[in-house]
Amino acid sequence: MSKKTRRFKTEVQQLLDLVIHSLYSKKEIFLRELISNASDAIDRAKFEALTSPDLVEAGETLGIHLSIDKEARTLTLRDNGIGMTADEVEQNIGTIANSGSRKFLEQIREQPGAADVELIGQFGVGFYASFMVADRVTLVTRRAGQGHNAVRWVSDGTGDYTLEDADKADRGTEITLHLRDGMDEFLDEWRLRQIVKSYSDYIVYPILLDKPAPAAEAKKDEKPDDEADDDDGKPLNSMKAIWRRDRKQVTPEEYNEFYTHISHDHHAPLETIHFAVEGGTEFRALLYVPAQAPFDLFMRDRKRGLHLYVKNVFINDDCQELLPEYLRFIKGVVDSSDLPLNVSREMLQDDAIPRQIRKNLVGKVLGVLRDMLDKRPDDYRKFFVQFGKVLKEGLAADFENADKLKDLLLYPTSKTSGADTITLRQYVERMPQGQKDIYWLSADSVEMALHSPHLEVFRKQDREVLFWVDPIDEWVAEQMRDYDGKPLHAIDRGDLTLDGVEEPKAEAEKHSALLKRIQEDLDADIQSVRFSSRLTDSACCLVTDAHGMSPSMERLMKAMNQEAPKAKRILELNPTHPLVSRIEALYAEDANSPRLKEYVELLHGQALLQEGSALKDPARFVRLLGELMVRA
Repeated sequence: MSKKTRRFKTEVQQLLDLVIHSLYSKKEIFLRELISNASDAIDRAKFEALTSPDLVEAGETLGIHLSIDKEARTLTLRDNGIGMTADEVEQNIGTIANSGSRKFLEQIREQPGAADVELIGQFGVGFYASFMVADRVTLVTRRAGQGHNAVRWVSDGTGDYTLEDADKADRGTEITLHLRDGMDEFLDEWRLRQIVKSYSDYIVYPILLDKPAPAAEAKKDEKPDDEADDDDGKPLNSMKAIWRRDRKQVTPEEYNEFYTHISHDHHAPLETIHFAVEGGTEFRALLYVPAQAPFDLFMRDRKRGLHLYVKNVFINDDCQELLPEYLRFIKGVVDSSDLPLNVSREMLQDDAIPRQIRKNLVGKVLGVLRDMLDKRPDDYRKFFVQFGKVLKEGLAADFENADKLKDLLLYPTSKTSGADTITLRQYVERMPQGQKDIYWLSADSVEMALHSPHLEVFRKQDREVLFWVDPIDEWVAEQMRDYDGKPLHAIDRGDLTLDGVEEPKAEAEKHSALLKRIQEDLDADIQSVRFSSRLTDSACCLVTDAHGMSPSMERLMKAMNQEAPKAKRILELNPTHPLVSRIEALYAEDANSPRLKEYVELLHGQALLQEGSALKDPARFVRLLGELMVRA
């Protein structure tokens, strides 16, 4: 065949410009694409050799070779795969986005009982990533089998290419990139090792870096101290995709080593989840539950996604589409040839397949956590201390799995001690006969909750109360509302109705004038004042109405510099407390006594301090308290 100059068959000028300048976010991606194409070509050679054994010699080593020529400023990639004829070169490379790999995949899938061959080149544009770093690309290829001649394809990426016969004794493809100015990093041996390790480490064929020619030996690349000279001759890639191995063949040390590699966390993971899904959507996953939360767990710009591979080829290390936000602490790898990538293979398209994979991953993770809770409760408590706040976010975002998430929650209670916690299921099992609601109290800490006056009547009746001490808990309560058909009831909100506890209606009627006077004195700060059925020991407490914002939520919003709506709460008084009796006596002696207002202010201040809220006027409170002590 004489040398021919031809134009690409599509709107190449615009499309090539897109590929070179806009399609890929990193120039180094070109090497991943070329290696992936070479791997596909070797796969095809092995597949065709099943029916034509003479295509591949017995015992032949199949692999991919890289070589550098610094003087010529070229990088060459060579494989001993299936190769191409002149017609295939024109069809697959002369026509952009006409992927031979894709057509081949379609053909073998049409054959009954065909082997499941996974190929990367689904779009036919990866080859053109070469022009991001090269101003001229030369391809020499020879199709496997007798009667095929070698062919040379050359282009500078501007719209034309030349095609001619070439000399090549063996099958396969050799691609030479004449690098652009400023692309010298791709002539550096260490840099190539780094790229292969990052993107193509698990390609199943060896990727070898050929030694430079003797004349260039003296200019051998300098390597970092940790890069030993005896790496020469060894594959650049490990070829060991741990997630593709049988679980029984992987040691705990290997699992932990890989976890450290992908997470940079030197603590052993708390749980390893290694599984494969077959059927309609096929994928493999190796996931880890860390033992400790990273410092940036709640930072918005942190990487929180999984590592994504397609046929052992690295796509990205922050694939956020495969797990919901509330499982962002999970580390690991997902590998599936079914995933619909966009044309640059750097992100997923919105498709039913990733949604199905996501559903499987979420179900598996939640199932493993439930199993840990049931069989290794101590380990689960360690997990929940680190990641419970994040897991609770799922109740507002994942309605499909809300019931599973509710079963995974842990809370301290009025009957637990130390760091002990219980599940909602355990709470329900411990409820006394006749109790219909699940009672909870929000506080800044377990210590504050334990000293809350709102607990008094519940202690007297031996009823357990959940303590919600995470800032997210109250927000979660709005999403959860009930568990196992039992409503969740905050004991410091609204009216309280308990069996065996009578409301002090008689006292309220008897002392209605006093309550009115207290209401007038505190009108700027409280919604109303009433006698309490909650209190047995304390003089007073503040109660939020049924739909109001709790004091702990108000404090949280203020700490976040957010404007909290001014909420007046209800002041409840214990009619049997000596302090309240003294106020009653003072009112009976002189309804207009100025000391009465001071007592009322001190009472309100006491209620604020008990719930952890700030005093309106601390200096005045201290002065009034001092004067009261002097009089006493």
